[in-house]
Amino acid sequence: MSLQATTQSKAKEIAFFDRHAAERDYDAFTPASSQRLIDAFVRLTGLAPGARVADLGCGSGAFSALLAAAGYQVTGVDISPALIKRAQAAHPGIEFKVGDVEHLPFSHGSFDGVLLSAIVHHLPDPSRCAHEVFRILRKGGRFMAFDPNRMNLFFYLYRDPSSPFYSSVGVTENERPILAKEVATTFRRTGLRVETEFLSGLSYHYVASGLARAFLPIYNAIDRYAFSPQFMRQFRSFVITSGEKQ
Repeated sequence: MSLQATTQSKAKEIAFFDRHAAERDYDAFTPASSQRLIDAFVRLTGLAPGARVADLGCGSGAFSALLAAAGYQVTGVDISPALIKRAQAAHPGIEFKVGDVEHLPFSHGSFDGVLLSAIVHHLPDPSRCAHEVFRILRKGGRFMAFDPNRMNLFFYLYRDPSSPFYSSVGVTENERPILAKEVATTFRRTGLRVETEFLSGLSYHYVASGLARAFLPIYNAIDRYAFSPQFMRQFRSFVITSGEKQ
């Protein structure tokens, strides 16, 4: 029997992130780790400055701002009106829209690139999101998604509902770390060419649980070094899914 619903409760998702929009330290990663993800986007997509990029699941706009700093024309999208309001206040030079990644408010072929900012793992079935990414990309457009890896021991134990040590503090009922092959297959079925990488060493400076926050320095150190050998790559903390609309 499935541990999760097959559809996402939009109302619950909005309510959850509207509440968390009030958190001063909403952005989970350190600035250096956020920059590493944007550097990966630039490398994997090969998009030149001036390209039009959609940041899906933009939250408070941290990644949108880094994309803009890299020279892209950015539109941030999030399902939470409160987060979009916070993003607009923090980054007035960037376009932000309230929107659902399964029903995006854009025409076909509107974007050169798409960044999915840790959003795929919020979707019990990401197929509709994958189709929307395919739809809004121009031919030759590129995308990148990053999400927690279910094969990583820490993410499995702490954030997978099947784990005996699962904590629901600070997550929605739909969230579950992903399996790289499942996500790659979902995006590939839309017609996208898909590749997978794995990444560790992304340091957190905030999580919702006060107890977990106390252990962040230990976690960050272990994650930085334990998974650096090549034979540990598939167990790294994040899955990077990327590809091209052919």
